Amino acid sequence: MISIFFVYAYLLIQYKVLLLMEYSIHEDCGVALVRLLKPLSYYQKKYGTWRYGLGKLYLMMEKQHNRGQEGAGIASVKLNPQPGNEYMFRERAEGPNAITEIFGTANCQINQVVKENSVFDESCLQEIPFAGELYMGHLRYSTTGKSGLKYVHPFLRRNNWRAKNLCLCGNYNMTNVEEVFEELTRQGQCPRIYSDSYIMLELMGHRLDREVERNFREAKKLGLVDQDITHYIDGHVKMENVLKTTMKHFDGGYVVTGLTGSGEMFAMRDPHGIRPAFYYKNDEVVVLASERPVLQTTFDIEYDDVQELKPGMALIVRSSGETVVEKILAPLNNAACSFERIYFSRGSDQDIYRERKKLGEQLMPAILKSINGDIRHSVFSFIPNTAEAAFYGLIDGFKKYVINQKIERIEQLGHTPTHDELLQILNEYVRCEKVAWKDIKLRTFITEGNARNALAAHVYDITYGSLVPNIDNLVIIDDSIVRGTTLKESILHILDRLHPNKIVMVSSAPQIRYPDYYGIDMPRLEEFCVFRATVALLKECGMENVLEKVYNECLAELAKPREEMQNAVRDIYAPFTVDEINHKIVEMLRPEGMTTPIDIVYQSLDGLHQAIPNHPGDWYFSGHYPTPGGTRLCNQAYVNYYEKVYKPFASQSIDHNNAK
Repeated sequence: MISIFFVYAYLLIQYKVLLLMEYSIHEDCGVALVRLLKPLSYYQKKYGTWRYGLGKLYLMMEKQHNRGQEGAGIASVKLNPQPGNEYMFRERAEGPNAITEIFGTANCQINQVVKENSVFDESCLQEIPFAGELYMGHLRYSTTGKSGLKYVHPFLRRNNWRAKNLCLCGNYNMTNVEEVFEELTRQGQCPRIYSDSYIMLELMGHRLDREVERNFREAKKLGLVDQDITHYIDGHVKMENVLKTTMKHFDGGYVVTGLTGSGEMFAMRDPHGIRPAFYYKNDEVVVLASERPVLQTTFDIEYDDVQELKPGMALIVRSSGETVVEKILAPLNNAACSFERIYFSRGSDQDIYRERKKLGEQLMPAILKSINGDIRHSVFSFIPNTAEAAFYGLIDGFKKYVINQKIERIEQLGHTPTHDELLQILNEYVRCEKVAWKDIKLRTFITEGNARNALAAHVYDITYGSLVPNIDNLVIIDDSIVRGTTLKESILHILDRLHPNKIVMVSSAPQIRYPDYYGIDMPRLEEFCVFRATVALLKECGMENVLEKVYNECLAELAKPREEMQNAVRDIYAPFTVDEINHKIVEMLRPEGMTTPIDIVYQSLDGLHQAIPNHPGDWYFSGHYPTPGGTRLCNQAYVNYYEKVYKPFASQSIDHNNAK
């Protein structure tokens, strides 16, 4: 009996992991930088602790916990250390509690040197771990499927010379790793690990070595010797030189951040502005994070105090504390990620909150059509919590509509309305309920078929009695509908228990049709319910030749130089309208035995751009990738899919994931 219990417990744990993989969209990652501009004694005197910087880093990372729950890491650098003392520190950990673990470890190391209630002694700071002026933190979501501590940021390249030490982390995914790898090996380098992070570390480290050697030669020309040479180098490293000779090689979406042993701090954003970064500076600190409200809350500052790091630019804080923003690469067409605004970033950002509400409000006409204008017998709700802001916008849209309807009805009376007439008209309202609840205990997946499906149906629970059975429509808004797995195996099944007249599933995002290769974990076409539905339609309509035609077109595109490639996968969707694909999605996702009518309403592409005008990066929906690497990988993804399904033996002989 005990053995059966442990087997079940193990399966339950696997169930948790797999559901998170099935339903969650992962992004890589969140970053935080803190540069103290005063001596540590200043913060001890003003704030009562020299650990001010470490504490702020902790807050910034916790405020971005939504961006990465698979691992975390921190690094710190001391300025002006005495030779022979450690000056660069790093801690990393895996798992959802990684932040707590690494800061606990750092504080344990500190407390081994410093008694908890001891009097502050500035002379002892040289010996205290993490007692530095530079701090960097990272939160990780893997987009590669690779796990293990060696893949957790920050990455560290050690050297006896302080200025040649490089600690690197970032929020990025590069689409041309194999090309940069070939560049390094052509030079005779031997990177230990084939990943964008390690290859970037080695390439940037190599360029940093050259920058240090340039300053060494300058110091020798000036007649300097011994530690004077070291001090000269530490004070004259120009990270913009390193970044300009490194980042020109990379294609992708990124915010790359780093520290050097000599006290240089930097953060650089890709030239399309795909991934976000924000910074703030006063006379005490320079700080940077992936999201604006993180800085507003942590440092109690206003919206306008925070600056956005512009595309192609780098925020550089020199070892002296001088802060500059330098152009590293020429800015290209704006492709700031719209999915950041729809789903990933915290909704507490004032712009994102307004944008998400606008996304919801714009869906009102399409939903009104779906429920045949019957607002009186419709109940509105949302699932999951990230859709809450869009839900408020949707309700605002319906409230405005109902108010206009009331005004029109009163005006059409042609006389002063009686009390009863007014009561009847004014009694119309938009009905909102908390219909769905996530059962955190069941965020899991058992791999065995029947048990898996049985538990999946109970991931969500419902509020019984929240609508009138067989009379009320149920309108549920989500921020996005990607794979459809949880809709089919859990959400629709549990909502059907309320016996609604009709279920309308609403996505505040457009149909997700294409993979992402800039840091979000959506790399395979066959994962998307929209793609699967379109393929099914092609087969039903006797148009399977389109599948082969697109396959051959993708192969032809892959034979071209990267800059000339077009996205041939877009032709898959050309034969059908959005409504036709929607109807097929409903058919595919309807749970077995469910008879309640279902409708799906997606945001339009025009609606997306109207709501989020300053973040036009829409390749998930349109297939228009901002860089050649994204287009290449999308074509390759279709080739991989087609050969796996239609040419399984041929696909075994070619590794298209690493195609050049």
